[in-house]
Amino acid sequence: MSIDLQMLIAAAVLCVLLALPYTMGFIVTRGLFVVAGNREDFPAGHGWIGRAHRAHVNMVENLVPFAALVLTAAVTGQADAWTALGAQVFLYSRIMHAVVYILGVPWLRTLAWFGGVVGMAMILFALVN
Repeated sequence: MSIDLQMLIAAAVLCVLLALPYTMGFIVTRGLFVVAGNREDFPAGHGWIGRAHRAHVNMVENLVPFAALVLTAAVTGQADAWTALGAQVFLYSRIMHAVVYILGVPWLRTLAWFGGVVGMAMILFALVN
């Protein structure tokens, strides 16, 4: 299996794991019955719980184009050292993004997000050249 696809699997695992902290936070602060309900008019989380939720949503939004790029590189046989590096830059940036977002470090969060974009751009560059 290529490094690109390994990074895609790791990114998918990260996306799933990012749901755990804020879910547990909601259960502790609002109760299991509220969280297990339909969540109509469910208020946004505050503090680290809200940041963890937003970090997860942001990962979902970025995972879709990343997956499209990695899978396109794999299917077309264009996966190479450059796309592998781009996939690694994406994953490690997204891990850093999640950590600093949950901790509430705004400028590092933005830099980490941009690192993920750079990783995707590296893969895109390899696909169009």
